[in-house]
Amino acid sequence: MVGCSSGGNTSAPAAGEGGSGQAASTDGQEIQAKLGVVGFLSGSGAAYGEAQKAGLELALGEVNEANKGKLKIELKFEDSAGEKEGAINAVNKLINQDNVVAIIGPTLSGEMFAAGPVANEAETPIFGISNTSEGINDIGEYVFRNSLPESIAIPTAMKAAVEKNGLKKVALIHASNDDFSVNGYKVMKATAEKLGLEITGEATFANGDVDFSAQLTKLKQTNPDALLVSALYKEGSMVVKKARELGFTRTILGGNGFNNPKVFEIAGPAAEGLIVATPFSPEKKDDKVQAFVKAFEAKYNKKPDQFAAQAYDSLYIMSQSLLAAGKADREALRGQLAQLKDFTGVSGKLSFDEKRNPIGDAVVVVAKEGKFVPFE
Repeated sequence: MVGCSSGGNTSAPAAGEGGSGQAASTDGQEIQAKLGVVGFLSGSGAAYGEAQKAGLELALGEVNEANKGKLKIELKFEDSAGEKEGAINAVNKLINQDNVVAIIGPTLSGEMFAAGPVANEAETPIFGISNTSEGINDIGEYVFRNSLPESIAIPTAMKAAVEKNGLKKVALIHASNDDFSVNGYKVMKATAEKLGLEITGEATFANGDVDFSAQLTKLKQTNPDALLVSALYKEGSMVVKKARELGFTRTILGGNGFNNPKVFEIAGPAAEGLIVATPFSPEKKDDKVQAFVKAFEAKYNKKPDQFAAQAYDSLYIMSQSLLAAGKADREALRGQLAQLKDFTGVSGKLSFDEKRNPIGDAVVVVAKEGKFVPFE
């Protein structure tokens, strides 16, 4: 794993350097850093949390091996089950009982809106690795994320689909009972209007629903060129499958929630042609990416997805910032995270703007024969 051992650090601090560039604690001892992780590890969206846990555990082994004598990280995992109350309880436990220096997660945007203020009030850095809704960083100065917002990813995918598939008319459908899906829908609608597309119809459903026939039949009758779907992978995949069963053969474009291999398991052949945008593709011809994919496959016997990749990168960002801080201290770590610039990870190059929002590029991919490949 030589290609990934530095995590893409553009200027990893060397041992013995002074000031904020120290690679060990101020007294020369190994930095012992306990990090909390809040993940969607059980329930309908557990595949997201499981991928994140896998990416973090792979990175943990690499980071601790590469920094022996300088830094040792311990991860404390808590399962939120995708619930706001679960995320709040987990964050409180990690801060007040486990005394972690920072928290990675929670998985869903709605969870971060609920639990982020708790961490911010406790002046504990909290780092979102899959929170794409607008306003996440407005929670407070201790809130960070390396997940590209839907406001970047969705327009990138829609513009590519319009140019290649000649879209003129679109219909929208989204889950109305979670913050992530509602935000994605708003971005889709605003982008459609900006691109001059006609919106032929809109429909909603709720997470937990299993029958989408009525909504999709009505939308199909409006004769759109494309169906835009904002949802988590479980319901979103069922929407795609039902749309194809009802005879909708045109373009289907989804939000960030579709970036999980479970889509192919649930939707089956109906996923073929699904277009999404992502900061990570395991098919990317890049040495760092391919080294990560190889290591992930060796450990877990499957390819990593975006959620695993962003989790993996987050631990390298944390390790780089802890080394620069020179100690496992919440305030010092927050200061170093805020300065992140040109970090090159497996999910691309990343910097933070003045609001700690990620600055990066999305890649448009399309489902083909059971995997996402570049949309060209």
